[in-house]
Amino acid sequence: MARPVSNFRCTECGWTSIKWVGRCGECQQWGTVTDAATGITKRVATVAVSGNSGARSITEIGAESVAHWPSGINEFDRVLGGGVVPGAAILLSGEPGVGKSTLLLEVASRAAASGQRVLYVTAEESVSQVRLRAERTNALHPSLFLAAETDLGTILGQIDHVKPQLVIVDSVQTVASAATEGIAGGPSQVREVASTLIRVSKDRNLPVLLVGHVTKDGTIAGPRLLEHLVDVVLQFEGDRQTALRFVRAHKNRFGSTDEVGCFEMTGEGIAEVSDPSGLFLSHARRPVSGTCVTIALEGRRALPVEVQALIVKSQAPQPRRVVNGVDASRVAMLLAVLERRAGIPLSGFDVYVSTVGGIRVTEPGADLAIALAIASAYKDKAYPAAMAVVGEISLAGEIRPASSSKQRLAEAARLGFGTVIDSEASHIREALRLAFAGAIDERIEIPEF
Repeated sequence: MARPVSNFRCTECGWTSIKWVGRCGECQQWGTVTDAATGITKRVATVAVSGNSGARSITEIGAESVAHWPSGINEFDRVLGGGVVPGAAILLSGEPGVGKSTLLLEVASRAAASGQRVLYVTAEESVSQVRLRAERTNALHPSLFLAAETDLGTILGQIDHVKPQLVIVDSVQTVASAATEGIAGGPSQVREVASTLIRVSKDRNLPVLLVGHVTKDGTIAGPRLLEHLVDVVLQFEGDRQTALRFVRAHKNRFGSTDEVGCFEMTGEGIAEVSDPSGLFLSHARRPVSGTCVTIALEGRRALPVEVQALIVKSQAPQPRRVVNGVDASRVAMLLAVLERRAGIPLSGFDVYVSTVGGIRVTEPGADLAIALAIASAYKDKAYPAAMAVVGEISLAGEIRPASSSKQRLAEAARLGFGTVIDSEASHIREALRLAFAGAIDERIEIPEF
Protein backbone atom coordinates (compact mmCIF):
# COMPACT_ATOMS: atom_id res chain seq x y z
CA MET A 1 0.00 0.00 0.00
CA ALA A 2 1.20 3.47 -0.79
CA ARG A 3 1.67 5.79 2.13
CA PRO A 4 1.92 9.60 2.25
CA VAL A 5 5.37 11.11 2.61
CA SER A 6 6.31 13.88 5.01
CA ASN A 7 5.16 17.22 3.62
CA PHE A 8 7.14 19.70 5.72
CA ARG A 9 10.69 20.49 4.68
CA CYS A 10 13.44 22.80 5.97
CA THR A 11 14.53 25.32 3.35
CA GLU A 12 18.07 25.44 4.76
CA CYS A 13 19.15 21.81 5.09
CA GLY A 14 16.31 19.77 3.53
CA TRP A 15 15.22 18.07 6.78
CA THR A 16 11.66 16.70 6.60
CA SER A 17 8.93 16.26 9.18
CA ILE A 18 5.39 14.85 9.22
CA LYS A 19 4.14 17.96 11.00
CA TRP A 20 5.05 21.61 11.15
CA VAL A 21 7.62 22.70 13.75
CA GLY A 22 9.02 26.12 14.43
CA ARG A 23 12.63 24.96 14.66
CA CYS A 24 14.41 22.58 12.32
CA GLY A 25 15.51 19.38 14.02
CA GLU A 26 18.67 19.13 11.90
CA CYS A 27 20.21 22.60 11.49
CA GLN A 28 18.39 24.17 14.51
CA GLN A 29 17.24 27.18 12.47
CA TRP A 30 13.99 28.95 13.38
CA GLY A 31 11.22 29.58 10.86
CA THR A 32 12.74 27.55 8.01
CA VAL A 33 10.28 24.62 7.99
CA THR A 34 7.64 25.19 5.31
CA ASP A 35 4.83 23.17 3.78
CA ALA A 36 6.06 21.25 0.76
CA ALA A 37 4.11 19.43 -1.91
CA THR A 38 2.85 16.05 -0.73
CA GLY A 39 3.68 12.92 -2.63
CA ILE A 40 3.14 9.19 -2.60
CA THR A 41 5.93 6.71 -2.07
CA LYS A 42 5.86 3.63 -4.26
CA ARG A 43 7.28 0.20 -3.70
CA VAL A 44 10.37 -0.58 -5.73
CA ALA A 45 10.11 -3.74 -7.79
CA THR A 46 12.86 -6.32 -7.52
CA VAL A 47 15.03 -6.59 -10.64
CA ALA A 48 16.78 -9.82 -11.53
CA VAL A 49 20.58 -9.57 -11.60
CA SER A 50 22.40 -11.09 -14.57
CA GLY A 51 25.63 -13.00 -14.25
CA ASN A 52 27.83 -10.24 -15.65
CA SER A 53 26.50 -7.57 -13.27
CA GLY A 54 26.34 -9.75 -10.19
CA ALA A 55 28.38 -9.08 -7.10
CA ARG A 56 31.88 -10.55 -7.09
CA SER A 57 34.37 -11.29 -4.37
CA ILE A 58 36.57 -8.35 -3.47
CA THR A 59 39.66 -10.48 -4.11
CA GLU A 60 38.60 -11.01 -7.74
CA ILE A 61 38.36 -7.29 -8.49
CA GLY A 62 41.53 -5.69 -9.84
CA ALA A 63 42.86 -2.47 -8.35
CA GLU A 64 43.05 0.28 -10.96
CA SER A 65 45.30 3.23 -10.28
CA VAL A 66 43.71 6.66 -10.34
CA ALA A 67 45.42 8.89 -12.88
CA HIS A 68 45.91 12.54 -11.88
CA TRP A 69 46.75 15.27 -14.34
CA PRO A 70 48.48 18.34 -12.87
CA SER A 71 46.56 21.60 -12.89
CA GLY A 72 49.75 23.66 -13.11
CA ILE A 73 49.49 24.96 -9.52
CA ASN A 74 51.62 22.79 -7.25
CA GLU A 75 49.97 23.93 -4.01
CA PHE A 76 46.52 23.15 -5.41
CA ASP A 77 47.68 19.74 -6.66
CA ARG A 78 49.20 19.02 -3.25
CA VAL A 79 45.81 19.34 -1.56
CA LEU A 80 44.04 17.30 -4.25
CA GLY A 81 46.48 14.44 -3.82
CA GLY A 82 48.57 14.93 -6.95
CA GLY A 83 46.26 16.71 -9.37
CA VAL A 84 42.79 16.64 -10.87
CA VAL A 85 41.23 13.21 -11.41
CA PRO A 86 39.10 12.76 -14.58
CA GLY A 87 35.46 12.40 -13.61
CA ALA A 88 35.97 13.95 -10.17
CA ALA A 89 33.48 16.40 -8.65
CA ILE A 90 35.29 19.00 -6.54
CA LEU A 91 33.51 21.51 -4.28
CA LEU A 92 35.39 24.66 -3.22
CA SER A 93 33.86 26.80 -0.47
CA GLY A 94 34.97 29.91 1.36
CA GLU A 95 33.97 33.27 2.77
CA PRO A 96 32.81 36.00 0.36
CA GLY A 97 35.73 37.94 -1.08
CA VAL A 98 38.41 35.45 0.00
CA GLY A 99 39.43 34.81 -3.61
CA LYS A 100 37.63 31.64 -4.74
CA SER A 101 36.91 32.94 -8.23
CA THR A 102 40.46 34.26 -8.60
CA LEU A 103 41.92 30.90 -7.64
CA LEU A 104 39.71 28.92 -10.01
CA LEU A 105 40.37 31.36 -12.84
CA GLU A 106 44.09 30.75 -12.31
CA VAL A 107 43.46 26.99 -12.32
CA ALA A 108 41.47 27.35 -15.55
CA SER A 109 44.20 29.38 -17.26
CA ARG A 110 46.95 26.95 -16.19
CA ALA A 111 44.89 24.00 -17.44
CA ALA A 112 44.22 25.79 -20.74
CA ALA A 113 47.92 26.56 -21.12
CA SER A 114 48.70 22.86 -20.72
CA GLY A 115 46.52 21.97 -23.72
CA GLN A 116 43.15 21.34 -22.02
CA ARG A 117 39.87 22.84 -23.22
CA VAL A 118 38.31 24.56 -20.21
CA LEU A 119 34.76 25.85 -19.81
CA TYR A 120 34.34 28.49 -17.10
CA VAL A 121 30.65 29.09 -16.32
CA THR A 122 30.00 32.19 -14.25
CA ALA A 123 26.51 32.57 -12.78
CA GLU A 124 27.33 35.58 -10.62
CA GLU A 125 29.25 37.86 -12.99
CA SER A 126 29.19 38.82 -16.62
CA VAL A 127 31.76 37.54 -19.09
CA SER A 128 33.22 41.05 -19.40
CA GLN A 129 33.89 41.18 -15.64
CA VAL A 130 35.65 37.82 -15.76
CA ARG A 131 37.57 39.01 -18.84
CA LEU A 132 38.83 42.06 -16.94
CA ARG A 133 39.98 39.91 -14.02
CA ALA A 134 41.68 37.47 -16.38
CA GLU A 135 43.48 40.36 -18.07
CA ARG A 136 44.65 41.69 -14.71
CA THR A 137 45.91 38.29 -13.57
CA ASN A 138 47.40 37.31 -16.96
CA ALA A 139 44.96 34.41 -17.31
CA LEU A 140 44.02 34.91 -20.97
CA HIS A 141 44.24 31.84 -23.20
CA PRO A 142 42.42 30.79 -26.39
CA SER A 143 41.48 27.39 -24.93
CA LEU A 144 39.63 29.02 -22.01
CA PHE A 145 35.93 29.51 -22.84
CA LEU A 146 33.62 31.74 -20.78
CA ALA A 147 29.85 31.54 -20.43
CA ALA A 148 27.54 33.56 -18.19
CA GLU A 149 24.57 31.25 -17.57
CA THR A 150 22.22 30.59 -14.67
CA ASP A 151 20.07 27.88 -16.28
CA LEU A 152 21.19 24.28 -15.87
CA GLY A 153 19.91 23.20 -19.26
CA THR A 154 21.85 25.94 -21.01
CA ILE A 155 25.00 24.97 -19.13
CA LEU A 156 24.62 21.37 -20.32
CA GLY A 157 24.21 22.71 -23.84
CA GLN A 158 27.42 24.71 -23.46
CA ILE A 159 29.22 21.53 -22.36
CA ASP A 160 27.97 19.72 -25.49
CA HIS A 161 29.06 22.65 -27.66
CA VAL A 162 32.55 23.27 -26.23
CA LYS A 163 33.39 19.63 -25.34
CA PRO A 164 35.81 20.67 -22.57
CA GLN A 165 38.22 18.59 -20.51
CA LEU A 166 37.49 20.70 -17.40
CA VAL A 167 34.32 22.50 -16.27
CA ILE A 168 34.18 25.21 -13.58
CA VAL A 169 30.80 26.41 -12.27
CA ASP A 170 30.77 29.57 -10.15
CA SER A 171 28.63 29.02 -8.20
CA VAL A 172 26.29 26.07 -7.65
CA GLN A 173 23.92 28.14 -5.46
CA THR A 174 23.15 30.58 -8.29
CA VAL A 175 22.24 27.98 -10.94
CA ALA A 176 18.61 26.86 -11.27
CA SER A 177 16.96 23.95 -13.07
CA ALA A 178 13.61 24.25 -14.84
CA ALA A 179 12.77 20.67 -13.87
CA THR A 180 12.61 21.53 -10.15
CA GLU A 181 10.47 24.02 -8.31
CA GLY A 182 11.96 26.65 -6.03
CA ILE A 183 14.33 29.54 -6.32
CA ALA A 184 18.03 29.25 -7.06
CA GLY A 185 19.97 28.39 -3.93
CA GLY A 186 17.15 26.45 -2.30
CA PRO A 187 17.78 22.90 -1.08
CA SER A 188 15.83 21.29 -3.90
CA GLN A 189 17.54 23.39 -6.58
CA VAL A 190 21.04 22.87 -5.17
CA ARG A 191 20.40 19.13 -4.92
CA GLU A 192 19.13 18.91 -8.51
CA VAL A 193 21.87 21.07 -10.02
CA ALA A 194 24.67 19.31 -8.18
CA SER A 195 23.39 15.80 -8.88
CA THR A 196 22.95 16.57 -12.59
CA LEU A 197 26.42 18.04 -12.99
CA ILE A 198 27.97 15.15 -11.06
CA ARG A 199 26.11 12.65 -13.23
CA VAL A 200 27.45 14.35 -16.36
CA SER A 201 30.91 14.34 -14.81
CA LYS A 202 30.82 10.59 -14.18
CA ASP A 203 29.27 9.69 -17.53
CA ARG A 204 31.77 11.70 -19.60
CA ASN A 205 34.81 11.25 -17.33
CA LEU A 206 34.86 15.04 -17.05
CA PRO A 207 36.23 16.79 -13.93
CA VAL A 208 33.89 19.47 -12.55
CA LEU A 209 34.87 22.22 -10.10
CA LEU A 210 31.95 23.72 -8.18
CA VAL A 211 32.04 26.87 -6.05
CA GLY A 212 29.87 26.76 -2.94
CA HIS A 213 28.69 29.55 -0.68
CA VAL A 214 29.02 29.40 3.11
CA THR A 215 26.66 30.39 5.89
CA LYS A 216 27.33 32.78 8.76
CA ASP A 217 28.89 30.03 10.87
CA GLY A 218 31.25 29.01 8.06
CA THR A 219 29.51 25.81 6.91
CA ILE A 220 28.62 25.11 3.28
CA ALA A 221 25.21 26.50 2.39
CA GLY A 222 22.53 24.16 1.12
CA PRO A 223 21.68 20.59 2.03
CA ARG A 224 24.32 18.39 3.61
CA LEU A 225 23.72 15.99 0.73
CA LEU A 226 25.87 18.28 -1.42
CA GLU A 227 29.01 17.36 0.51
CA HIS A 228 28.19 13.66 0.25
CA LEU A 229 27.65 13.78 -3.51
CA VAL A 230 31.00 15.32 -4.45
CA ASP A 231 34.35 13.52 -4.33
CA VAL A 232 36.44 16.35 -2.85
CA VAL A 233 35.45 19.17 -0.48
CA LEU A 234 37.97 22.01 -0.27
CA GLN A 235 37.87 24.95 2.13
CA PHE A 236 39.50 28.22 1.05
CA GLU A 237 40.47 30.13 4.19
CA GLY A 238 42.03 33.51 4.75
CA ASP A 239 41.88 36.75 6.66
CA ARG A 240 41.00 39.93 4.80
CA GLN A 241 43.60 41.84 6.80
CA THR A 242 46.38 39.59 5.49
CA ALA A 243 47.30 38.36 2.02
CA LEU A 244 47.87 34.76 3.10
CA ARG A 245 45.36 32.11 2.02
CA PHE A 246 45.08 28.39 2.84
CA VAL A 247 43.35 25.59 0.95
CA ARG A 248 42.40 22.60 3.11
CA ALA A 249 40.71 19.35 2.13
CA HIS A 250 37.83 18.34 4.39
CA LYS A 251 37.03 15.33 2.20
CA ASN A 252 39.13 13.67 -0.49
CA ARG A 253 38.38 10.33 -2.10
CA PHE A 254 41.61 10.41 -4.11
CA GLY A 255 44.13 11.48 -1.50
CA SER A 256 44.84 12.57 2.04
CA THR A 257 42.97 15.27 3.94
CA ASP A 258 46.09 16.31 5.88
CA GLU A 259 47.67 18.46 3.17
CA VAL A 260 47.47 22.27 3.16
CA GLY A 261 48.13 24.59 0.23
CA CYS A 262 49.53 28.09 0.84
CA PHE A 263 48.74 31.05 -1.42
CA GLU A 264 49.26 34.79 -1.32
CA MET A 265 46.92 37.39 -2.79
CA THR A 266 48.82 39.96 -4.82
CA GLY A 267 47.89 42.82 -7.10
CA GLU A 268 48.26 40.49 -10.09
CA GLY A 269 46.08 37.73 -8.70
CA ILE A 270 46.93 34.78 -6.51
CA ALA A 271 50.40 33.29 -6.21
CA GLU A 272 51.38 30.01 -4.63
CA VAL A 273 53.83 30.01 -1.74
CA SER A 274 55.95 26.89 -2.01
CA ASP A 275 58.09 27.66 1.07
CA PRO A 276 56.14 29.75 3.63
CA SER A 277 58.80 29.30 6.33
CA GLY A 278 59.58 33.01 6.61
CA LEU A 279 56.01 34.36 6.59
CA PHE A 280 55.33 33.80 10.29
CA LEU A 281 58.58 35.11 11.74
CA SER A 282 59.32 38.72 12.66
CA HIS A 283 62.32 40.39 11.09
CA ALA A 284 63.66 42.15 14.16
CA ARG A 285 67.34 43.10 14.01
CA ARG A 286 67.97 41.66 17.47
CA PRO A 287 66.13 39.29 19.80
CA VAL A 288 63.24 40.86 21.70
CA SER A 289 61.80 39.72 25.00
CA GLY A 290 58.39 38.09 24.92
CA THR A 291 58.97 36.15 21.68
CA CYS A 292 59.48 32.44 21.11
CA VAL A 293 59.55 30.31 17.95
CA THR A 294 57.79 26.96 17.59
CA ILE A 295 57.53 24.49 14.71
CA ALA A 296 53.82 24.04 14.08
CA LEU A 297 52.13 21.57 11.77
CA GLU A 298 49.64 22.73 9.14
CA GLY A 299 48.38 19.42 7.83
CA ARG A 300 51.59 17.56 7.00
CA ARG A 301 53.64 20.72 6.55
CA ALA A 302 55.95 21.92 9.31
CA LEU A 303 56.07 25.72 9.60
CA PRO A 304 58.06 27.94 11.97
CA VAL A 305 55.70 30.24 13.86
CA GLU A 306 56.71 33.03 16.19
CA VAL A 307 54.57 33.55 19.29
CA GLN A 308 54.68 36.97 20.93
CA ALA A 309 53.56 37.88 24.45
CA LEU A 310 53.26 41.12 26.39
CA ILE A 311 52.87 41.46 30.16
CA VAL A 312 51.55 44.71 31.68
CA LYS A 313 50.79 45.45 35.32
CA SER A 314 47.02 45.51 35.69
CA GLN A 315 45.08 48.20 37.51
CA ALA A 316 41.73 46.42 37.19
CA PRO A 317 40.36 43.86 39.65
CA GLN A 318 40.15 41.34 36.80
CA PRO A 319 43.24 41.41 34.54
CA ARG A 320 42.71 41.22 30.80
CA ARG A 321 43.57 38.16 28.72
CA VAL A 322 43.71 39.06 25.01
CA VAL A 323 44.80 36.51 22.40
CA ASN A 324 45.13 36.53 18.62
CA GLY A 325 45.92 33.43 16.60
CA VAL A 326 45.94 31.05 19.58
CA ASP A 327 43.26 29.38 21.67
CA ALA A 328 42.14 31.55 24.59
CA SER A 329 41.30 28.57 26.80
CA ARG A 330 44.77 27.03 26.33
CA VAL A 331 46.41 30.36 27.17
CA ALA A 332 44.35 30.56 30.38
CA MET A 333 45.42 27.02 31.27
CA LEU A 334 49.09 27.80 30.61
CA LEU A 335 48.91 30.89 32.79
CA ALA A 336 47.63 28.75 35.64
CA VAL A 337 50.39 26.19 35.07
CA LEU A 338 53.07 28.90 35.04
CA GLU A 339 51.82 30.40 38.29
CA ARG A 340 51.28 27.11 40.13
CA ARG A 341 54.05 24.88 38.75
CA ALA A 342 56.73 27.41 37.78
CA GLY A 343 56.23 30.04 40.47
CA ILE A 344 55.61 32.97 38.08
CA PRO A 345 52.88 35.23 39.57
CA LEU A 346 50.69 36.39 36.70
CA SER A 347 47.35 36.98 38.41
CA GLY A 348 48.01 40.72 38.69
CA PHE A 349 49.10 41.31 35.07
CA ASP A 350 47.35 41.90 31.80
CA VAL A 351 48.51 39.24 29.33
CA TYR A 352 48.49 39.67 25.54
CA VAL A 353 49.46 36.74 23.28
CA SER A 354 49.58 36.81 19.48
CA THR A 355 51.14 35.07 16.48
CA VAL A 356 53.09 36.71 13.66
CA GLY A 357 51.71 36.78 10.12
CA GLY A 358 48.05 36.14 10.93
CA ILE A 359 48.38 32.36 11.20
CA ARG A 360 46.18 30.53 13.70
CA VAL A 361 47.82 27.83 15.81
CA THR A 362 45.47 25.57 17.76
CA GLU A 363 47.52 22.40 18.16
CA PRO A 364 48.88 21.38 21.60
CA GLY A 365 52.44 21.32 20.27
CA ALA A 366 52.60 25.12 20.62
CA ASP A 367 51.97 25.07 24.40
CA LEU A 368 55.64 25.27 25.31
CA ALA A 369 56.27 28.22 22.98
CA ILE A 370 53.32 30.16 24.45
CA ALA A 371 54.49 29.47 28.01
CA LEU A 372 58.10 30.45 27.29
CA ALA A 373 57.00 33.63 25.48
CA ILE A 374 54.94 34.66 28.51
CA ALA A 375 57.84 33.87 30.85
CA SER A 376 60.23 35.86 28.64
CA ALA A 377 57.91 38.86 28.75
CA TYR A 378 57.65 38.57 32.53
CA LYS A 379 61.43 38.35 33.03
CA ASP A 380 62.07 40.95 30.29
CA LYS A 381 64.78 38.74 28.80
CA ALA A 382 65.01 37.59 25.20
CA TYR A 383 65.84 34.08 24.06
CA PRO A 384 68.53 33.45 21.45
CA ALA A 385 67.36 33.89 17.87
CA ALA A 386 68.43 30.32 16.97
CA MET A 387 66.16 28.64 19.55
CA ALA A 388 62.90 26.83 18.80
CA VAL A 389 60.65 24.91 21.19
CA VAL A 390 58.06 22.19 20.64
CA GLY A 391 55.96 20.44 23.26
CA GLU A 392 52.62 20.01 24.98
CA ILE A 393 52.24 21.02 28.62
CA SER A 394 50.01 19.13 31.02
CA LEU A 395 48.30 20.55 34.10
CA ALA A 396 51.01 18.95 36.23
CA GLY A 397 53.65 20.97 34.39
CA GLU A 398 55.03 17.98 32.48
CA ILE A 399 56.14 18.41 28.87
CA ARG A 400 54.76 15.80 26.51
CA PRO A 401 56.11 15.06 23.02
CA ALA A 402 54.22 16.62 20.12
CA SER A 403 53.04 14.61 17.13
CA SER A 404 55.42 14.18 14.17
CA SER A 405 58.37 15.28 16.30
CA LYS A 406 60.93 13.97 13.78
CA GLN A 407 59.45 16.10 11.02
CA ARG A 408 59.46 19.18 13.26
CA LEU A 409 63.08 18.63 14.28
CA ALA A 410 64.15 18.13 10.66
CA GLU A 411 62.44 21.39 9.64
CA ALA A 412 64.06 23.24 12.55
CA ALA A 413 67.49 21.94 11.50
CA ARG A 414 66.84 22.94 7.88
CA LEU A 415 65.97 26.50 8.93
CA GLY A 416 69.10 26.85 11.06
CA PHE A 417 67.71 26.58 14.59
CA GLY A 418 70.66 25.29 16.59
CA THR A 419 68.81 24.81 19.90
CA VAL A 420 65.51 22.93 20.07
CA ILE A 421 63.79 22.42 23.42
CA ASP A 422 61.24 19.61 23.31
CA SER A 423 60.02 16.78 25.53
CA GLU A 424 63.58 15.96 26.62
CA ALA A 425 62.97 18.67 29.22
CA SER A 426 60.47 16.71 31.27
CA HIS A 427 59.07 19.65 33.29
CA ILE A 428 58.25 23.28 32.65
CA ARG A 429 60.82 24.40 35.24
CA GLU A 430 63.58 22.53 33.40
CA ALA A 431 62.46 24.00 30.08
CA LEU A 432 62.59 27.51 31.56
CA ARG A 433 66.06 26.87 32.97
CA LEU A 434 67.34 25.69 29.57
CA ALA A 435 65.70 28.58 27.73
CA PHE A 436 66.97 31.29 30.08
CA ALA A 437 70.50 29.82 30.06
CA GLY A 438 71.24 31.76 26.90
CA ALA A 439 68.75 34.61 27.44
CA ILE A 440 69.68 38.18 26.57
CA ASP A 441 68.74 41.12 28.79
CA GLU A 442 66.45 43.31 26.68
CA ARG A 443 65.77 46.22 29.03
CA ILE A 444 65.73 49.29 26.81
CA GLU A 445 66.14 52.80 28.22
CA ILE A 446 63.61 55.20 26.71
CA PRO A 447 65.07 58.69 26.23
CA GLU A 448 63.30 61.67 27.67
CA PHE A 449 61.53 64.05 25.29
